[in-house]
Amino acid sequence: MGVIPPWEVERTVVTRAFEDTNPSLGTPPDQRPLQQHIKYGVLVLDKQAGPTSHEVVSWVKKLLELDRAGHGGTLDPKVTGVLPIGLQESTKVVQALLESGKEYICVMRTHREENEGRVLQNLRMFEGEIYQRPPVRSSVRRRLRTRTIYRIDYLEGDGRNWLFKVACESGTYIRKLCYDVGEVLGGGAHMHELRRTRSGPFTEDDVVTMYDLSEALDLFKEEGDETMLRMVIRPLEDALGLLPKIWIRDSAVDALCNGAALAMPGVLGLSSGIEGGAMVAVMTSKGEGVALMRAEASTVEIGGSEHGIAARPVRVIMPRGTYPKMW
Repeated sequence: MGVIPPWEVERTVVTRAFEDTNPSLGTPPDQRPLQQHIKYGVLVLDKQAGPTSHEVVSWVKKLLELDRAGHGGTLDPKVTGVLPIGLQESTKVVQALLESGKEYICVMRTHREENEGRVLQNLRMFEGEIYQRPPVRSSVRRRLRTRTIYRIDYLEGDGRNWLFKVACESGTYIRKLCYDVGEVLGGGAHMHELRRTRSGPFTEDDVVTMYDLSEALDLFKEEGDETMLRMVIRPLEDALGLLPKIWIRDSAVDALCNGAALAMPGVLGLSSGIEGGAMVAVMTSKGEGVALMRAEASTVEIGGSEHGIAARPVRVIMPRGTYPKMW
């Protein structure tokens, strides 16, 4: 059994201090005006077989008339499933999805008849930390690296075709996994079919289609009804769902927006289980994403300290001036 996947980690909120937020500052994510909602929005698409991930992003940009968008992890043309797309400013949170793991349903085809028990035994060998060299067709450098496979759930097989579910760290190549399993079996194997069923906090239950997006846009343009468009496009904060959180005072927000580190006194509350070096999402009391940061200390240390640095910036999300300068 591999390490527990991020979406199965249970966290509680540790309160460090109490302070009311000023309702005149900022905007809760679900109350942003439509243009802001799109600018700070994420589209969770069900990618179909055929186009590249880059082509799908281009179509979204054209439909929404945007100059910037980016996806949360490439899917090969023939691969289907969950493809989160950050719109405009939300491209900044794509990094959060890369920290949150993926899940796939795969059909592996062996090049000869294989015994089910032997296939199952070999699949289990690949749970945990594995070494992978990206395939020739990949978009990254082909250097040896380690990736974690949290779990492989075998579903069924018929001697040549084997269906299983893989929960893994981002950047794991399932095509290469199938090849490596085939090498261990001795007769060879390849990935026959693949569907991504989870990307970070987003699952198949969250996906929409290009048709849904087109229909929502038509409804807005023809009737001025933005309801469906708000359902199809989600706030960027949804993409931060699996990251541990730190909630901060209103007075600390603008300093972080200017790239400052987060000092201990600025923390109101935080998730349990944070360790030094972990990626965290820093939030306002209204639930707005402020920045992605690296924790400098653990939950216990931050909860009990009055001095020092709690976290240092990785990527600022919120624009300067959203909250007034109070430092």
